[in-house]
Parts: sequence; structure tokens; C-alpha cells
Amino acid sequence: MSLMNKIEGLEVGYNVPAAVGMDEADIQTPCLVVDLDALERNVIKMGNLAKEMGVRHRVHGKMHKSVDVALLQEKLGGSCGVCCQKVSEAESFARGGIKDVLVSNQVRDPAKIDRLACIPKLGARTICCVDDIDNVADLSAAAVRHGTEIECLVEIDCGAGRCGVTTTPEVVAIAKAIAAADGLKFTGIQAYQGAMQHMDDYDDRKQKIDIAIAMVADAVTALKAEGLDCDIVGGGGTGSYYFEGASGVYNELQCGSYAFMDADYGRILDKDGNRIDQGEWENALFILTSVMSHAKADKAICDAGLKAQSVDSGLPVIFGRTDVEYVKCSDEHGVIADPDGKLKVNDKLKLVPGHCDPTCNVHDWYVGVRNGKVETVWPVTARGLAY
Repeated sequence: MSLMNKIEGLEVGYNVPAAVGMDEADIQTPCLVVDLDALERNVIKMGNLAKEMGVRHRVHGKMHKSVDVALLQEKLGGSCGVCCQKVSEAESFARGGIKDVLVSNQVRDPAKIDRLACIPKLGARTICCVDDIDNVADLSAAAVRHGTEIECLVEIDCGAGRCGVTTTPEVVAIAKAIAAADGLKFTGIQAYQGAMQHMDDYDDRKQKIDIAIAMVADAVTALKAEGLDCDIVGGGGTGSYYFEGASGVYNELQCGSYAFMDADYGRILDKDGNRIDQGEWENALFILTSVMSHAKADKAICDAGLKAQSVDSGLPVIFGRTDVEYVKCSDEHGVIADPDGKLKVNDKLKLVPGHCDPTCNVHDWYVGVRNGKVETVWPVTARGLAY
């Protein structure tokens, strides 16, 4: 049964901003609107690129937190599964029918480890990251207790400065411990260079990722010498996938934001010096907002403020308009500079969020639009799940 069937009969205004078949102009705001044509083109394009490079694409579900979007990426883009950052997200994807789930993060709390060990019972291959040999015994005990298998990737800190070990001997020691542990399976390496994803210059990004590729290649060689093969060597994001994909070292990409795009990613440049939202990827996600006041002649006030978005990576950009600019926000209001007084109360605008991931996490629904009509309404399945 489609997830859509679960919300049939709910009325617009009762926590649902739109109904299938209504005009785009009648959607309640503020809400997330997805241009389905643009989303599908992005998904198909990334799937084709991964195939051409001879690598798998494991889509990053922590971006959209939606089973429906993940299933679309599987159907149209040929994705091999999802990665996410929380056990609760992994549980949601597994319950929704995703059969291959990676928690691309460490799981250390005993209760979370216990829940992780239960995910295979939902029918999903279950993988997590490890960067501390002391974590191995706890993961093993939980897997044995539940009669399941947890696959493990050793995480390398290849420049992000967060989780992960930094030397090849550490990688080998943890991998050998995993391979020897009951209920666990050593599956490979996690090596995501997150710190360079938003560097504007293409050559600057390449310089950073070349360092990461060298680290990963050294670890893969050392593991092979110990008889440990890597089924997964994973990493790569929207700002770097072409580097990892062509490296001959990585075999899985973990891109997320490419599917929706946001204003921060849109600013980075491709190898020809063009913004990646002006040819490489399309904006598919928008915060639909309405003008609610124009009491001041030179500014309009819209209904999308801080509670409708995340501004950690900057303010949103008004899509398709250069005559007006979103300049400030408070809890419930957005201030739009409108020097020529072109906007009117109840006018609707599309905002490209500064950062799509945390913006999606504060909404309950995606309203999918095609040709000016609402075609589908998808729940943000793992919305707010942070544990």
C-alpha cells in the first residue's frame, strides 16, 4: 500500500497543506514544495553518472528523511540503498521497505546499539560505522543476543575533523577485531570528506579530496594484505562525487543534496567556473511562502520565518526573482526587500532554502507539484527523529 493511501481523507488545513489535484496557487503556506519534474531529472542524472563511473550510489537519506523519496531514488536512479545518521532514521527507512541501510555514524549508547541489532529483523541489511575498537564488543554482544548480523565499516577521518581514525594501522586493528567478532561482519571503509563539500572553487575541492583518496587507498591496500577485502569503500557528496567516483578507490557514493539542491550548495563552482545550480543540478525543493503584510512601502513580510527553515548556511534565495530579496527573518516572519513595491498581500513566492537538510527536518509534508497541480503529498517520514 502506498504511503499516500495512509493520508487519504485528511482535509487540507488539518496538518496537511495540500490535497492531490488542487492548484499550486491554493497550497497552504509555509510548506515544502517539490518540483517533481526537476527532482526526477536530478535523480536519473545522478544514477546515470554513477553507472558511467562504475560505482554504486547509496543515497543520503538524512537529507530528505523520506521513504517516498528514497524509493523514487531506487526506482529511477538505481540506488543500492540509503545512508542516514541516526538509528531512528534507519528504523524508519527499514520499516518503509528500504532493504539496505547504513548508519554512516557511530552507535555507542547501549539502548541504541540494541535497537540497531534489531533492524535486520525488519528485512534490511544493517551497517554502521566504527572508529573505536572498544565499540566492537558491544555491537557483537547485541547482534548475538538478537541472533542478527551487523555489518561494520571502519571510519577514516580524511579531513572533516569529526569522527574517524587517522592512521592505517588503526583501520587495520579495528577491522581485524570486527572480522573476529561474533555477529559482526567487516564490510569496508567509510571515508566522507565533509569539510570541503562547500568550498566554492573546484580546484580547492580537488586538492582536499586528493589527500583523502590517498589515505583511503593506503588503508585498502593494507587491509587486503591482511586478507580483508572491502565490499564498500564509501563517501562522496554533491560537491565531490566526480572525484571519488573516478578515483578507482571508492566504489560507493553517498550524495544527498543533489536531489533537492539548496542555496549554499548552489553557490559552489564546477570545473568550468559555473554555479552547480545553473546546469549541473536543478532546484527541486522550495519553501512556498505567502506575503502577509505590505504595511511598509519598501518591504513585504512573508509567513516563512525561522520556524519554517534553517539559516545556518545563510538566508534563503527567492527563486526566479531578482527584483526582490529575502533579507531578514524572525520566528514567524520573513522580511523581503521590495523597493519598487511589486509584491501584494497573498502573493506566493518560492524560496530556495539555505540548507535543505535541517529545513526538511522541521516540516511534516512534501507537496509534490507537476504542471501547476498537486500530484502527491509525501510525509517527511523521519522528521524530527534525532535519537
